[in-house]
Amino acid sequence: MLSRNNSDLPPLSSERLPTLDLLRGLAVLGIVAINVAGFAGPKLATLTPSLLSATGPLPAPPADETAFALLFLLVEGKMRALFTMLFGASMLLFIERMEAAGRNGMMLQARRLLWLGLFGYLHYVLLWWGDVLFVYALCGLIALAFAAWPPRMLLLIGGMGFVGWALLGGLGDLPLVLAEEQARLGAPPAHDVLQGWAESRSAAMQDSAQAMLGFWPMAADKLRNAPFWPLVMAFASMGETLPLMLLGMALYRLGFWQGQWSRRALWVTALAGLVIGGAMAGGLLAWAWPRHFPALAMPSILAYWAGPEHLLMALAYAAMLLLAAPSLVSHALGQRLIAAGRMAFTNYIGTTLCLTALCYGWGAGLFGRIGHAQQLWLVLGVWVAMLAWSKPWLAHFRQGPLEWLWRSLVEFRALPFRKNP
Repeated sequence: MLSRNNSDLPPLSSERLPTLDLLRGLAVLGIVAINVAGFAGPKLATLTPSLLSATGPLPAPPADETAFALLFLLVEGKMRALFTMLFGASMLLFIERMEAAGRNGMMLQARRLLWLGLFGYLHYVLLWWGDVLFVYALCGLIALAFAAWPPRMLLLIGGMGFVGWALLGGLGDLPLVLAEEQARLGAPPAHDVLQGWAESRSAAMQDSAQAMLGFWPMAADKLRNAPFWPLVMAFASMGETLPLMLLGMALYRLGFWQGQWSRRALWVTALAGLVIGGAMAGGLLAWAWPRHFPALAMPSILAYWAGPEHLLMALAYAAMLLLAAPSLVSHALGQRLIAAGRMAFTNYIGTTLCLTALCYGWGAGLFGRIGHAQQLWLVLGVWVAMLAWSKPWLAHFRQGPLEWLWRSLVEFRALPFRKNP
């Protein structure tokens, strides 16, 4: 159980934290802007707008490169980092509230994560390869071991783990990145470069073929050929996800997510994150864009080299929203963001349902037919739908439908769903 003797712990409350829901609402909207490429195209399209032919990379149209560049600068990785830290904070909030009610918060949180892992696996098999719920469940179970640690230790372990992962991964990929750059400059492509291009192209072709299957044939294909893909995703991203959860826990203990920091501290966080993180993102973009976002370099940039700017800019966005929160929570837009954040689980899966229905072969079949620039219209449509329906739903129901199902499964009983008239 968590100790309540630590002076850094915020006071308990039986109410939801509107600042946490507000931030979560922003994050779930931002994630749509990045994930859309993984619905409308192969996995490769989430890494670069360029195409890979049998002879090598082919630049994308300028409009698609521009759209990709803007998302890289402003959104890519930032919203994922923010959402992951909020997940860590929410874990502690849940445990504290359960223990304040005299229940075993750690056990209940572990049960929540096990159910989340099952939801995530089903999400992968039935709908989309890019599921993050399974990753969060696995990393969350590990993060529980650190739940009682003081905030300074969480900051230390999380920060060192995050930077260490980014540094080791980036340096490990550097020879391949440099070899691809030499090929771009005219040297004969090295064997590793040719192999990397061939493997990426082959994977993209397989993704495209699978996306055109019917609903059940696609699920069967995943179970037959890649049943352990969620584990692959979890281990590939654990070095980012777990440290971010720990940092989110630490910042919760320090009152950041609750809006308890002074306005001066929030301004410093916002400005430092925007200036330093923005400069780092701009530098990476200045290297990658003229090279048309190289297919072998971009995975390393997105997974490792951009990691520090993802974290800094995520904290900057959070700080700016917390500065605006006092007036925003009473504004119509703020209330709709809060509602979207309260229903983040339902909205996340709902987004998958909408975009797979539009893009996959069992639906409208837009897969591979719309570039990154046109995909922004899909993003806008999802944003409008998410902001439009969440608040009216919560006027009649206590939670989103999947939030209710998840909580009921954890409690092994059907919980009240509708609000009392």
